Amino acid sequence: MKRTKPRKRSLLVVVAFLVAATVLGLLIFQKYRSSRELPVTRPEPRPTGMFRVTLFFATPDAEGLAREGREVGACDNLPGCVQEVVGELVNGPVGELQPTLPPSAVVRGVRIEGDTAVIDFGKELVAGLPGGSSAEMAAVYSVVDTVCLNFPQIKGVRFLVEGKGVDTLVGHLDLRQPLAPDYTLEQNDEKVVKP
Repeated sequence: MKRTKPRKRSLLVVVAFLVAATVLGLLIFQKYRSSRELPVTRPEPRPTGMFRVTLFFATPDAEGLAREGREVGACDNLPGCVQEVVGELVNGPVGELQPTLPPSAVVRGVRIEGDTAVIDFGKELVAGLPGGSSAEMAAVYSVVDTVCLNFPQIKGVRFLVEGKGVDTLVGHLDLRQPLAPDYTLEQNDEKVVKP
């Protein structure tokens, strides 16, 4: 009887070893096989989280532009990022600054041509802007300065309305060519306003 117990134990150890070796072998084979299969579509990393941007709005006295910091959701391509940031300008400031774009303005699309962002607004932008050169200048340069500051690879902004180039928004500022940023409109004594 003493002989059968070690024999059963030995047999049990051998069986356990064979089961473990089989499972391990199948796992290794599966890993090898899956490493040799080509994916049907190439996975693209998606950004996650938030990033901080600087937006330009009108000062409370409407004498220039001032900065406001804002957190926005991560985006996956430059035109989409620009569109999201300009959309935040349309949403308006959260602090004491004044909006530069009408809340009804619609950003129809953004495309990048070299180092220029071409931003297509809906007709609501023109319809909602008050008359006057200072309102037009604040609207245009809040967009241009915001885009160029947050995306340094962009050196200028071209405006479209309903997919077409425009000479001006309300009759004062020449928009036939892309505009470079003009940070001289910023009130230097204003600090970045954090929401």
